[in-house]
Amino acid sequence: MTLVTGTGRPAKRAPRAGPGGRRPFGGYGAWFLVLPALIPILVLSVGPLLYGILLAFTDAQSGRTASAQWIGTLNFQDLLHDRLFWESFRIGLVWAVGVTVPQFLLALGLALLLNQELRLRWLARALAIVPWAMPEVVVGIMWRLVYNPDAGVLNETLRDLGLGDGRDWLSGLATALPAVIVVGVWAGMPQTTVALLAGLQNTPRELHEAAAMDGAGAWRRFRTVTWPALRPIALAITALNLIWNFNSFALVYVLTNGGPGGRTRLPMLFAYEEAFRYGQFGYAAAMGCVMVALISVLLAVFLVGRLRGGDES
Repeated sequence: MTLVTGTGRPAKRAPRAGPGGRRPFGGYGAWFLVLPALIPILVLSVGPLLYGILLAFTDAQSGRTASAQWIGTLNFQDLLHDRLFWESFRIGLVWAVGVTVPQFLLALGLALLLNQELRLRWLARALAIVPWAMPEVVVGIMWRLVYNPDAGVLNETLRDLGLGDGRDWLSGLATALPAVIVVGVWAGMPQTTVALLAGLQNTPRELHEAAAMDGAGAWRRFRTVTWPALRPIALAITALNLIWNFNSFALVYVLTNGGPGGRTRLPMLFAYEEAFRYGQFGYAAAMGCVMVALISVLLAVFLVGRLRGGDES
């Protein structure tokens, strides 16, 4: 029986379901729509990751004519007793936390300021993201000039203020890591500021007005209105910053190349030296696997703790 619409034309039937109740082009056919996005991910991300894991179980080295041999977990056993690697891992954690925490606090303050009705606010917002637009190599070279012991801006300013003759910030055992952390905070603030500012702008203004009418001060409005709205964004950007900062390479490489005396040798720098300076590709791949596993565990603990804290509050 043919259905007829009010216009007198036969109504179009819905597509008949295929075997198992699936519509035509459903099921496996939908995968063809996502293949253009999946192929680059598989080729550029998943493939190298799996190859790196496989390489970690071999004795692959540069300059060898013979093919790499399967050695099982020998590289991982050596890592357990590698004091230099675990020292670099400790330095990486200090660096990641030391950059992420002040980066978030300063970015939060800057986002709150840029969210106010200020004159030339558009200019201030544009200037705030300038470090984000600069490549890490350029940032490293610029800050090397700032920290220059003879003619750097920092030492010249200290001399003009009568605070000493200056020092070699990047070569001192006690000052190298703090000096590099300052650069990391400066270079990473813009993306955190942009994320938090977007969250602030999505917070309904009516909530602030209602809280102000109830007599809530600025701090109470921040604690009861602003922060609950920012909590998901803050959690996400903090987790991402921890990963990005722990995996930093170019900035520290340009500033100190891991020196002095290994005081700024982050895990990525250590693995880079093992692979491309000493040619131990298998051992460096094992380092990468261990770093991924450990930072995933630490990040999971952090996220679970923050999420539970959010649920209890």
